[in-house]
Amino acid sequence: MATERTLSIIKPDATRRNLTGKIIAKFEDAGLKVVASRRIRLSQADAEAFYGVHRERPFFKDLVQFMISGPVVVQVLEGEGAIAKNREVMGATNPANAAAGTIRKEFAESIEANSVHGSDAPEAAANEIKFFFRDLDIVG
Repeated sequence: MATERTLSIIKPDATRRNLTGKIIAKFEDAGLKVVASRRIRLSQADAEAFYGVHRERPFFKDLVQFMISGPVVVQVLEGEGAIAKNREVMGATNPANAAAGTIRKEFAESIEANSVHGSDAPEAAANEIKFFFRDLDIVG
């Protein structure tokens, strides 16, 4: 597998419960390296732009409101097969279906408040990373 980069977001439900370090440790324990990271508070416009692909879905407004409800940690993860590895470490979107030991199984409060977001494909990863970081921000 090739070395890749992917975007990871630690969502407001997890930052509110002070789980940032525990979640980052799971990524690092799986062999992913944090090469950029910052804690931010999304504006409504930013959340709407980032999740714009879901604009026509019934959950869009609730998703935006959730993502602006508190700080998030946006980060770029790097490693062999980083996109797939990140998704494996996160677990299924619905925590009830997530495998034991995954972030969502251990920390998610619900399918909506599931603690983390991760890019699902190389093109999405590239676009999502550019949304939050300049090239100068990413140091491997």
